[in-house]
Amino acid sequence: MKTYDRAEHTSRHSIMTLLSDEEVGRVSTAETATRLEEGDEFLDLKHLRQGVQTADGVTVQMGQILPRKAVLDATWMKAVALLEGITEPASHSNQ
Repeated sequence: MKTYDRAEHTSRHSIMTLLSDEEVGRVSTAETATRLEEGDEFLDLKHLRQGVQTADGVTVQMGQILPRKAVLDATWMKAVALLEGITEPASHSNQ
């Protein structure tokens, strides 16, 4: 496993361990939805390098995401902090 992939796997596991039992229940309930509402923030647990994403009305695979609205603000901030160092740098259109 590449170091980059290992870091992403470790972060995914670390994010999931942050969740309380109540939050796990809310995430599980969110997985039964067909899509997020436009503007909802989420983390794609299979593609954490993409960082925080915003739903744009396109259907996302619900079983692999962590919707911001399913967790407490404190948990969300801890999860986002875990992503530091593995997220893809923002692309610059001037390049």
